[in-house]
Amino acid sequence: MSANTDARSRITALKRLLDAGLATTQEEICDELRKLSFDITQSTVSRDLRRLGAIRIVNSSGETIYKLPNQFNNLSPVSVPDSVSSGLWGLIKDIKHNGYIIVIHTTPGSASLIAKHIDDVQPNGILGTIAGDDTIFVIPSGKDQAENTIKAIQTEFEKD
Repeated sequence: MSANTDARSRITALKRLLDAGLATTQEEICDELRKLSFDITQSTVSRDLRRLGAIRIVNSSGETIYKLPNQFNNLSPVSVPDSVSSGLWGLIKDIKHNGYIIVIHTTPGSASLIAKHIDDVQPNGILGTIAGDDTIFVIPSGKDQAENTIKAIQTEFEKD
């Protein structure tokens, strides 16, 4: 059987894997795509996940998996539904700042989901976020705005 190199087919197969909730690591994604006869590398999977806007979340079993943003809300691929956002506060371990940059520590695999929500609602007019696996850097909109931005973030995530 020859290897499939069609990008459109690969993206469709990747979306099916994400929809099924079977994508726990990029290497596992590569293995699954290879089983479907795709000639794939981890760096290609990484680029595809980034293009699709996939984020890592912790599922109900405690596993970290990749999901597409629209799997949280069928109406809009760029926002998290209010029912999910109110439960996100439990994923935040602590929030600190140095006067200029805010650092949010989360449970493993939760940073992308929380950062996406912060970017969507932009509490206190933040400039943006950078998310890793369990750490988010938040850039406040102005000098000496860290305290006010933290309060706005806490208010956003603590709402019922």
